[in-house]
Amino acid sequence: MPTKTAAKKTAKKPVAAKEKAPKVLKYIEEVGRRKTATARVRIMSGAKETLVNGKPLEKYFPAKELQSVVVSPFVKLDVLGKFGFTAVVKGGGITAQAEAVRHGISKALTIQDPKNREYLKTTGYLTRDPRMRERKKFGLKRARRAPQWAKR
Repeated sequence: MPTKTAAKKTAKKPVAAKEKAPKVLKYIEEVGRRKTATARVRIMSGAKETLVNGKPLEKYFPAKELQSVVVSPFVKLDVLGKFGFTAVVKGGGITAQAEAVRHGISKALTIQDPKNREYLKTTGYLTRDPRMRERKKFGLKRARRAPQWAKR
């Protein structure tokens, strides 16, 4: 009676190595944060589209100041027309959201070209702003506000 080990074994043929072209990334994705705002940013080279939560940049951030905050990493590196981006932003206020998008774009640009890191670091675009609202403590009205004291 033949055992399982005596069964015919078929050797796998080695697969011919195919020459692969260098993989071109469609996009670079990074997460940017500021306070409680979080932005998932994708930058695409050659694209002109700039969307934030599915809306054009000018509609989502109507203030010119916030628009300039968002595109400032592109302006500082002088690559403004070369990249497009899409961002999904949640939490925080509108200013924190704009700076979270800027943080994500800056991180993605450092992945795209590591030489950009030093310049973006000195401008402060790679620094995450960790300030958040302090939690409320029990026995207090807010984080530190004690109830009003009465003598009698």
